[in-house]
Amino acid sequence: MKKKLAILIAALVILMSCNSARKSSSETKADNNKTGLSDIGWVTLFDGKTTSGWHSYGKEKAGARWTVANGAIYFNTEKKEGPDSNSSGDLVTDKEYGNFDLKLEWKISRNSNSGIIFYVHEDTAKYKATYETGPEMQVLDNEGHSDGKIIKHRSGDLYDLISSTKETVKPVGEWNEVEIIANNGKLDFFLNGTNIVSTTMWDDNWRKLVAGSKFKNMSGFSTYKRGKIALQDHGNMVWYRNIKIKEL
Repeated sequence: MKKKLAILIAALVILMSCNSARKSSSETKADNNKTGLSDIGWVTLFDGKTTSGWHSYGKEKAGARWTVANGAIYFNTEKKEGPDSNSSGDLVTDKEYGNFDLKLEWKISRNSNSGIIFYVHEDTAKYKATYETGPEMQVLDNEGHSDGKIIKHRSGDLYDLISSTKETVKPVGEWNEVEIIANNGKLDFFLNGTNIVSTTMWDDNWRKLVAGSKFKNMSGFSTYKRGKIALQDHGNMVWYRNIKIKEL
């Protein structure tokens, strides 16, 4: 009887240990999913602590107004301009990307404007700003900023090219989830889980869109099929976090 009881207790101990190991593994996977590291191919672009991997457009490092706090990077308008003229400017990745799946979260202050720009070709001798080469997903306070009154300039739009099919942006001060997928010319924007823009780049229809936009006289606009990711400095407070990318 004692022998059977000992065997039963041992079996229970082993079962509990297995369950604990499975739970620990599941919890670890859940934690990793928050940073996008559990799926093969995902790379975190922002470590939540520093501006490592980023710099201001045309500069060697990130402008001082790009501040990191509470796991987010934000453009701090309350911070004074530095004497080296390196306090502002769009923040761009050190690395270039071709086909990619980009995910991040953003929130914006009242009456403010920003954007997520991609396929940026960083050549300041030819192009003075990121938007001269890279298309943009608009980030905006639709109700408070004047751009909200302009078609194709509202939050989530492919800026000045295509309006969102549905507006899913959250109120000012709340975090929005973004996914931008660019794969062999196929371009999709998702905002808070909804596919709001879907188009094909570099074909005849795309060229017509560009020709009818404010970018028509920018010879380098959307011509590069590989480039940097940029977070726009529009002179307003905006926050970004959980930035990760998968090359396709």
